[in-house]
Amino acid sequence: MITWQVAADGPLLRLDTRLSRALVHPDRASELLADLGNIQVAVPVLAVVLVYVGWRGRASGTDRWWLPPLAAAVLMALVPAIVVPLKELIARGGTPAVPPGTGYYPSGHTATAMIAYGASTLLLLPWLRTTYARRELVIACALLVAAVSFGLVRRGYHWPLDVVASWCLGTVLLTSLRLFLSRSSRRTSSGTPSSSTGPS
Repeated sequence: MITWQVAADGPLLRLDTRLSRALVHPDRASELLADLGNIQVAVPVLAVVLVYVGWRGRASGTDRWWLPPLAAAVLMALVPAIVVPLKELIARGGTPAVPPGTGYYPSGHTATAMIAYGASTLLLLPWLRTTYARRELVIACALLVAAVSFGLVRRGYHWPLDVVASWCLGTVLLTSLRLFLSRSSRRTSSGTPSSSTGPS
């Protein structure tokens, strides 16, 4: 629906424009928050988590220990494969705070942050021992994505709808990853014993 409204210059865009005017206030803080969604920041965080989770899985003798990190890496690679064609297709202009041009919809920084930090969280959750630690990790991830989103809108890099569209895309992708990981975990636990649990 959001994409249709943006492509068709629907009435939702008027609300989007008013909301942007009320929120835009470029400053150094908003720029720093927006930068947390840069590929150079978010993807290395995910890469560290991929290596850590792979190492923990292999060290514990988990069957197919490589599958969760691989699935998260593939998901991250899907982000530009989906976002870039959409940017080209919709060709939405930017806010008055950025130079003239198109390709602002959906927000690539928001999608990158959501998948990189969200996939990292999903991979780390099974390795945390307490409910408190898992809850704090989820809250930290949500706050981080919210901070990036706010920074992008506040700095004027994106219209609010650009960010919301990436939330929708990220939710679909992360839900798919969570379902895949849960099914993979069930298969592993019900399959053949790993080297650490088999007969000695």
